[in-house]
Amino acid sequence: MCESKRALIAMSGGVDSSVSALLTLRRGLSCVGATMRLFTNEILGDEQESTCCSLDDVEDARSVAFRLGIPYYVFNFGSEFRQKVMDKFVCSYEQGLTPNPCIDCNRYLKFDALLQRALTLGCDYVVTGHYARIQQENGRYLLYKATDESKDQTYFLYSLTQEQLAHILFPLGALNKAEVRQIAEENGFINARKRDSQDICFVPDGDYMAFLERYTGKRYPAGDFLDQSGTVIGRHRGAVAYTCGQRKGLGLAMGEPVYVCGKDMQKNTVTVGPNEALFRRTLRANDWNWISIPALAEPVRCKAKARSRMNEQPATVYPEENGFARVEFDEAQRAITPGQAVVLYDGDTVIGGGTITEAI
Repeated sequence: MCESKRALIAMSGGVDSSVSALLTLRRGLSCVGATMRLFTNEILGDEQESTCCSLDDVEDARSVAFRLGIPYYVFNFGSEFRQKVMDKFVCSYEQGLTPNPCIDCNRYLKFDALLQRALTLGCDYVVTGHYARIQQENGRYLLYKATDESKDQTYFLYSLTQEQLAHILFPLGALNKAEVRQIAEENGFINARKRDSQDICFVPDGDYMAFLERYTGKRYPAGDFLDQSGTVIGRHRGAVAYTCGQRKGLGLAMGEPVYVCGKDMQKNTVTVGPNEALFRRTLRANDWNWISIPALAEPVRCKAKARSRMNEQPATVYPEENGFARVEFDEAQRAITPGQAVVLYDGDTVIGGGTITEAI
């Protein structure tokens, strides 16, 4: 890689993106640091600093950029984030889906809006602190899992296109977290021991219902809990507050554990049942992005993840009409949830992924 190449480092204020900046400099690229300002606390109706995009995060990123001797900027992408991520999050919940806003942020902000800004500024690459690897083979860019599978983030990156992959660098793909923190400490980074953010950045307390009501100004009406026979067994606080497989917070005394098995948003009902009612072998999905193959032309054996913390499971994916594909697992899987992503793997290689529309 020649020294004339220029990279824009997406600096969140965390240790991963900071070390990514250092490693990119060591590769001989000219670097510019940038933090995306995605929202303000006023938008959230919350006076507390959030877990992401806070003033502390900006100052931590600025401190590292100063230490590395690279220019640093803050870009305001609030309008794009609100439209592409927050509004979609709200709309999905109101439709009875369970979205993954981190995937949408990568898809529409980090590797679309920010990448376009970087190219406009004359940069050749966007660099982030994601744990994943990119390699070019036989004229095609491939996305591989991180060497440290416990930190692998490819599930959240399946939407990357060939054009985007050509302009992205993931310097941490071959490292583990302990090595990253050690590099940060050796170089005097202020955030070397900063904890990782685990929550959705605009719902730091994890209370989705409270966020939805603050953000929309709506009061979602209570409705009926139903058992699997359709009998009313209690009252819920609004169907948008529940997701498939949920057990906690139901407030039902049934004599045995029950879980959310389904929702009818038009009737505002939530159906609950035993754990075994949650298992399905098949899902359908659309909005697919294929990475290791140009398109799905025939059935493919693979391993699949239907949520981020799920272990990959053996499956076969079948092409269907109108951009859909069907994934059939060898064994039934628990709580396959519409709105979540399904991502397919061939060993360490990401085949592609899509958005789950139904479990069958």
